[in-house]
Amino acid sequence: MPFRRVSLLEKVRQKRDKILACDVSCPGLHFATGQLSGRASRPWPDNLHMRIPFTKMQGAGNDFVVLDETRGRLGLSAAHYRFLGDRHFGVGADQILTVRPSPAEGIDFEYVIHNADGNEVEQCGNGARCFARFVADRGLTSKDVIRVKTMKGVIEPRLTADGRVTVDMGAPVFDPVQIPFDASGLQLQPMGSWGNWPVALADAAQAAPVLIATVSMGNPHAVLLVDNVDSASVLTQGPAVQASPRFPQGVNVGFLQVQDRSHVRLRVFERGVGETLACGSGACAAVVAGIRLGLLDARVDVQTHGGVLTIAWAGLEAGLQAPVLMTGPATTVFQGEIELPDSL
Repeated sequence: MPFRRVSLLEKVRQKRDKILACDVSCPGLHFATGQLSGRASRPWPDNLHMRIPFTKMQGAGNDFVVLDETRGRLGLSAAHYRFLGDRHFGVGADQILTVRPSPAEGIDFEYVIHNADGNEVEQCGNGARCFARFVADRGLTSKDVIRVKTMKGVIEPRLTADGRVTVDMGAPVFDPVQIPFDASGLQLQPMGSWGNWPVALADAAQAAPVLIATVSMGNPHAVLLVDNVDSASVLTQGPAVQASPRFPQGVNVGFLQVQDRSHVRLRVFERGVGETLACGSGACAAVVAGIRLGLLDARVDVQTHGGVLTIAWAGLEAGLQAPVLMTGPATTVFQGEIELPDSL
């Protein structure tokens, strides 16, 4: 038989036909073949050499890989999310955001968040804004306000006329048990209408305890007041606070510098990521803490390394169950496809 050169296009078609023969109901198959999956609940069979589309986005410098699972689950593992988040071998991101279809009546989408370490987490405020921008730009919704299910509840992002996105982040949580934070044996140090907890750090037994305000915005936060965020020991004190056994699910550590009653500067050492250019839920937690401690008014501009976020909370007038509103940018950086290694 004479030798016949096989073109690259023909090789791709042959591989596609083999995959189709393997399982025509494979969700995610539409990414390779343009066909819709018939069964959205099954994962990609045996993780066969997947090539998946993604969108890279950022909100105030907090960057994300966004995946569309509205037509079928990709069946990714923690190792896949770590690969996607890797800045050397993958796409690179602080978090990986997954868009899923409505899980219940009255809900538009489900929002799933994985940190760069592969662990699923409860909330990401900057990611919520990018989520809203993504579904609008992709034509997945025509609404200006959407209801989105997260691990810890429902949030409502709103697209604004100036191109920014406002997210109703829900009410903050202060009960230590629900954060969760183990306050046993500690005495709250009063400040304003609230106070700070004195927490001893394991690697600083001889030093005075650090004073922290604890808040949950669907995920746990510890807020430390500092004179200057530029000289704050973010990279050493951040992981030291995270290592405290008083935070059984870990914690995001915010370093808050109050400039005046409506302007602050903030750095956040995030759980499972490290310091990021911005943290939306961290900005919410920091402003809420500052308001309760008597330092801030109800509307505050938060300067992060990545940009400015505007946080509003009327908790002192309307009650502690008032929702926190966060407004900021959400931008698409680029779109692409990436092949997931077989070895993961």
